[in-house]
Amino acid sequence: MASVVGAGAACFTISRRLLPAGFRNRFGDGCGRVVGIEGPRSSLKVRRMLTNVNATPGVGISDVCEPLPPDRPSWFPGSSPPDWLDGSLPGDFGFDPLGLGSDLDLLNWSAQAELVHGRWAMLAVTGILIPDWLQKIEFIENNFSWYNAGSQHYFTDSTTLFAVQMILMGWVEGRRWADMIKPGSVDIEPKYPTKTNPKPDVGYPGGLWFDPFMYGRGSFAPVMVMRTKEIKNGRLAMLAFVGFVFQAIYTGVDSPLDNLITHLADPGHCNVFSLING
Repeated sequence: MASVVGAGAACFTISRRLLPAGFRNRFGDGCGRVVGIEGPRSSLKVRRMLTNVNATPGVGISDVCEPLPPDRPSWFPGSSPPDWLDGSLPGDFGFDPLGLGSDLDLLNWSAQAELVHGRWAMLAVTGILIPDWLQKIEFIENNFSWYNAGSQHYFTDSTTLFAVQMILMGWVEGRRWADMIKPGSVDIEPKYPTKTNPKPDVGYPGGLWFDPFMYGRGSFAPVMVMRTKEIKNGRLAMLAFVGFVFQAIYTGVDSPLDNLITHLADPGHCNVFSLING
């Protein structure tokens, strides 16, 4: 999924909650540096600057955001994050008990894998819940089943659909791989004579098609706030999709909304423990 974007001074308010305690009495840019903002005029001035400011190179793991101080928010209060998790990656709260991120190459690969899987999961969960809800309000016919989607009949045979999907997704994934190998090599930003391209940032293509208003760029924008919101929603979506699958397997009902309604009607008996005991 394209990068989650946002606008306006409200983003700066959210960023206060994500920065260390020493930073909270001033608004931060979400990337480790603090920007003093007072009143709507200053906020408007900063917002105008965003369209002309390119991303500032960081000195941490991320190509855009700089490391945060050691007293940044942690997954467990009072714990110290490991050295290889410096806070420059979105959603980094210092959680790595097995030390899997101590290898920088593996850490970068894992960050990109989590990002793309989170985006796919957000698309999947949305594609499951919206048709399910539309069926409930009788806006569409009651024959949608995401769990059995592969066995349904479409406008052509499954072999043709598979071949087309492999070609299209192979091209996209190939370009994503090339961008990981050599950041910026597949930059799609149109080359305007009076506009410089943003600094390449793997996993966030930006440009005219993915970020036309440049909300996800700029050293004064709450870049880390937006990206943290995206990765957190992606993590929730991955958990939600796994939950949908297990619900469909164990209850025989592939509608997440039906399962939710059943649970709310009798939470003491309709829950995961009753399924295990049954």
